[in-house]
Amino acid sequence: MLVLTRKLGEKILIGDDIVITVLDARGDSVRIGIDAPRGVKIQRDEVVRAVSEANLAATQIDTAAEDRIKRSLDVLSAMQSAPSSQQPQPDTAPPPLPNPPAEA
Repeated sequence: MLVLTRKLGEKILIGDDIVITVLDARGDSVRIGIDAPRGVKIQRDEVVRAVSEANLAATQIDTAAEDRIKRSLDVLSAMQSAPSSQQPQPDTAPPPLPNPPAEA
């Protein structure tokens, strides 16, 4: 790691196209400006770590939720496979046809 001391307004050059400028220093904080091409990623370390931790947590299995889903699916399956006493049962014989009118 390179450690430098800079005063307000002084710059640090990284390669040919990245410029870091010290903008302000107050107490234990330093404001810097970074000029870099659009294709260069500039990210804060604490944000990258927080996102990585959140992504890792999202991949963990919640066994309690998994059990609740399985129970719900079992109940739904049982409801679909059980015969319903409220549904009318089809007749085995068709209804009788009315007698045709007699011809005179």
